[in-house]
Formats: sequence, C-alpha cells, structure tokens
Amino acid sequence: MTDTIDHTLEELRRFPPSQHFSEQAVATEAEYHEAAADRLEFWAHRARELLEWETPFTRVLDWSTPPVARWFDDGTLNVSVNCLDRHVAAGNGDRIALHFEGEPGDSRSYSYAELTTAVKRAANALSSLGVTAGDRVAIYLPLIPEAVIAMLAVARIGAIHSVVFGGFSAESLASRIDDAEASLVITADGGYRKGRVFPLKPTVDEAIARTRGSVRQVLVVQRGDNDIDWQEGRDIWWHEALADASPNHTPQAFAAEHPLFILYTSGTTGRPKGILHTSGGYLTQAAFTHRSVFDLHPQTDVYWCTADIGWITGHTYVVYGPLANGATQVIYEGTPDTPHPGRWWEIIEKYGVTILYTAPTAIRTFMKLGTEIPGRFDLRSLRLLGSVGEPINPEAWVWYRDVIGGGTTPVVDTWWQTETGAIMISALPGITTLKPGSAQVPIPGINIDILTDGGAPVTSEDGGLLVVTDPWPSMLRGIWGDSERFQETYWDKFGDKYFAGDGARRDADGDIWLLGRVDDIMNVSGHRLSTAEIESSLVAHPWTAEAAVIGVSDAITGQAVIAYCVIKQSHESDHDPAEFERVLRDHVAKEIGAIARPKRVYIVGELPKTRSGKIMRRLLRDVAEGRPIGDTTTLADPAVMKLIEQMSRAR
Repeated sequence: MTDTIDHTLEELRRFPPSQHFSEQAVATEAEYHEAAADRLEFWAHRARELLEWETPFTRVLDWSTPPVARWFDDGTLNVSVNCLDRHVAAGNGDRIALHFEGEPGDSRSYSYAELTTAVKRAANALSSLGVTAGDRVAIYLPLIPEAVIAMLAVARIGAIHSVVFGGFSAESLASRIDDAEASLVITADGGYRKGRVFPLKPTVDEAIARTRGSVRQVLVVQRGDNDIDWQEGRDIWWHEALADASPNHTPQAFAAEHPLFILYTSGTTGRPKGILHTSGGYLTQAAFTHRSVFDLHPQTDVYWCTADIGWITGHTYVVYGPLANGATQVIYEGTPDTPHPGRWWEIIEKYGVTILYTAPTAIRTFMKLGTEIPGRFDLRSLRLLGSVGEPINPEAWVWYRDVIGGGTTPVVDTWWQTETGAIMISALPGITTLKPGSAQVPIPGINIDILTDGGAPVTSEDGGLLVVTDPWPSMLRGIWGDSERFQETYWDKFGDKYFAGDGARRDADGDIWLLGRVDDIMNVSGHRLSTAEIESSLVAHPWTAEAAVIGVSDAITGQAVIAYCVIKQSHESDHDPAEFERVLRDHVAKEIGAIARPKRVYIVGELPKTRSGKIMRRLLRDVAEGRPIGDTTTLADPAVMKLIEQMSRAR
C-alpha cells in the first residue's frame, strides 16, 4: 500500500443529541478533559470506580518491556465476583441478569442471585474434576445460559477459557484445543438453529480424536436431546455435575495480570492466533465502555447484544461488560428469521429491550426485507442503537435509526477488534453530534492516529493506516505461545505503535471513518480504492439492500472491482440482472469516480456470511478468480456459495 487511499465518499447528514438525552446521559464532556489531562489517572479512577479490588493497586501501568503492557499489576481481584457476588451483596440479587430466549420458544430468566449460585456450583464442579488456576478449558456451546455460566465459573477459579464458536468444524476445534492444550471441553449435545437441532457433541468427539491428547474430560449440557455417543470415564453430564456440587464457593483473588481468556482469530498464515487477554485492565475497559457508550442505566435498561459468545463481542458485551455493570440483558439462541423474519422485533417487544447492539450485515438484511416486518411490532422501548463488526454504510445507519429507532433513537457505530478487547472509537450518546457511517472519535483515554505507509501522520483528509499510539487497559497481552508472532504481527511496522490492520481517514471535523481492512484496499490503475467506500456507494442506491466488493487480479489495471449485490425485495421484479448491473456500475462512477466503476456487478439472492453476520469476502474472491472455494464451515448457509459459483460460471 502506498501513502494514501484516494477515494472516499462525503456524508453531510448530522444528528445532534436531543436535550432530553443529554440531560440524563451517563457520559460527560468532562471525561474527555480528564483523560487528556492525565490519561493514566483517568484509567486508574475508572478501575477503582467500576471494579471491586481485593488488594488495591498502586501501580497503574508498567510499559517497561513493550509491547507487553502490565496494568494495575500489583492489585488483585476476582473477575467472577465483580460480575456477580458484589451485586448480590449490594442488595441487587433479585435484579434479572439474563433473559434467555431459545429458538424453539422456550425461555428462562436468571436473577443475579440465581446466576451467582449456578456459577458457584459450576466452579465447584470444575474443581472436583481437577481444573485449577492456569488450566485451559475449551468451551464449545450454543448461546444458552450455560455458556455464560461456564465462562464465569472458569474465571472464578482462575482457569483460562478458550471459547470456540459452535459453528467451527472439528478440524478447527482440534487445532484450538491443541494450541491451548485444553484439559477440559464444555459442550452440548446440540443447539437449535434454523428450526432444527445442530449437533455439537459429535464434532467434539471427532475433534478430540484429532488432538494430541490433552483433554481429560468432556462436560456435556443437555440441550438438543439428540442422540450422541458416550465415552464412559471421560464424558460427564453438566446437570449431574452441578447437582452434586455445593452452592457455596469461596473465591480466590488473582493478580490483575492473571490470564482470563484466549480467543482465536484468523491469521494470514492460515494458522489461527490465540489472542490472550488478562483480568484487571480488560474488565476495567469492558465495564467503562459498556456503561458510557451504551448510556447504561442498570436499574431501568434492558440491554441486548446479538453477538454469539464465540466472538470477542460476545465476551466483552454479552458476558463481562454487562454483568460487571449489573445490567439486565437478553440472550437469544437462534437466527433472526426463525421461526419468522420478525423474531428479533418480537423479542424486543416481549422484554422491553431499550438498547440494541448488532452488526451492519444484520441491519442490511432487514433493509432487504423492508419496513413492514418491524412495523408489526412495538419497538418504542428502544432508546439507543449500536453497530459493531465492520464499517456501517450511511444508508444502513439512517435506516436503522429511522425504521428501528423511530426516527429519534441515537446510533453509535463502534470500532474495535479481538485484539483491542473493548471499544476504542465510538460516539458517546448525549455528547456527540452523530454522523452516519463514521465511528467518529476515540473514547476518553484512547489515543489514535492515522499514518502513511512510511509512518508519517496524515494531516489531510486522505486515508491512511489506523494505529493506537499508547497502551490501553484491555489490550491483548500477546499471542498464546508465540511472542515472536505477536511482535511481528502488530508492532514491527511502526515500532512502538499498535497497527490495527485497518485503513481510516479523518475528516475536517476530526471524525474518523473506517475504510476496512488494509488487505481490502484495491489498487486500480495506480488508484487506491476502499472496498468499504464502494460498498457504501452501492447500498446508497435505492435498489440495493446489501453489497460486497472485492478486488481481483486484472492484466490491464492491476486489480479490477467486482461487486456482488442483493436487491431489495420491493425492487426485485423491476429489471433484469443486466439492467441492474448497468445502473449500479454507472451509479458508482457518478458517486466516486469512473476509476471506481465495477468491472462486473453480480446480482445475488444472498451474500456468504458467518453466523456472526460478517461477509466472507475471501470466498467471493475465490469464485471471481476461479480458485477452489475455501473453507465454508463457518457460513450461516454454505449453500449460498454454491449458487454464487454456478451463477458466476454461467456468466
């Protein structure tokens, strides 16, 4: 990549905060000033204010051996106690912690007192199986209460959890078990997805058979009632283990830098990276960002983050952030369209959800279906909307606000990564004048810059490389078992600055616009084009519900732009594919410039997405360049790629 990213769109719509929202907002302008005056003291104050410490810390940050940071390292705490016991002790034991909605329609609710008791039993059960502090536990579960209980129980005894998304293959699970040398796997017989039971235990059995033999026991939650094989002496029913366990557990405090979890993310070499997060700093930033970015009022709010716990969003904004803040939240096992396409809106109406945090791809899917479906449900309880996972295009942002938020609800677009642990860039509701499509500004206490490829600050509105210039509390502490890869992947490019791998630009107001992964920046005839910007242009057209753009090799221009578009249902019958393609190609040329005009626009029924809602652009690139399609095991619907491949060959 050369010095700048040339082409960006301009968004002129602005949404200042209402006086009512500003008057009751949790976040304040003073926090920005406090952080600017003394960043480390700002974070020390948040850590003392938001968490309960067994041993108060006296050192805030040790950055003597970069890139490894040590935050609050002479303090001790128990993460599970901070998420559970202290709320019960404060008299909030009757407050609902979790409303669980299963895909088949079953539901359960746990108060903080009930959830605490369940976690204590699970902690005792784990200890009875020989799990001790520092041991690794793999968790391979659907999004059910037992998944949250398992994570908190592992944390309570000082073990390290490695949650693996329940859609990963046996091979992927085996590689993660081996890398972490997990001694225990917690799974379920199956989970519900798209109206049927999706088996999990058989995948675990196959994965363990592929490993080097670190796993001693498998705890199995009874969820799907599907037939499974059973290995006596190794396999144990979860409900039986907890029934035999005491409801009393005296927790131990651990050092703030004690490892909390390993979460694997894809690597460019094909070998997943085990991102390591520790306890005190991670929980501090998780709690602070959850409270301030989502304007949390725990006595009255009902919060719902739609992410699975297999992803970092599920770790930070389903488990640790909300529970550390004593929030009431909803978790849902299934897909948005089962048993009907209005399921999410039905759940919001049922529980009176006030805060919704979801992915842009989900929003664009709902855009495709139109306004009639959400219009059948009472969504007036919603007062704040959030977006996570990838840059949200302005049209989807405005649709989200107008259709789901009733035209008045603020939308906060958040940027962060598995590696950062918690939100780094976001508007703060009640303070920030919102711009559709922009993540806007670093949160207080976070320092961000945009650099050229050579490391010079970008002083214009041109795009560049996004970096974090100073250590932050929830930052990754390394790649499990591979310090050399940690240094090489994140720090070698700019030395003392964390390189996020994303492109970004800063507008005239100082607000940040994410341009997507640097490897999603195309070079067409010497011009650098952002796939995110072209996708945004396509979705801005009234016909288009979703778009995915890739760059493919081209003998003349170096790379060519290829687009895959989903047409809104209300316009599907208006034209044939050739006319859709012509109009959309011309639209991009008009919006951005002729250099950005896609070489081809394919009209498709669906885009290939993971179950977390991310578009798998690498698979589209495989098809466009005639390569065999890569691994599709994480797709929500693997059949989508077969249809796209057939269509591409036909044309």
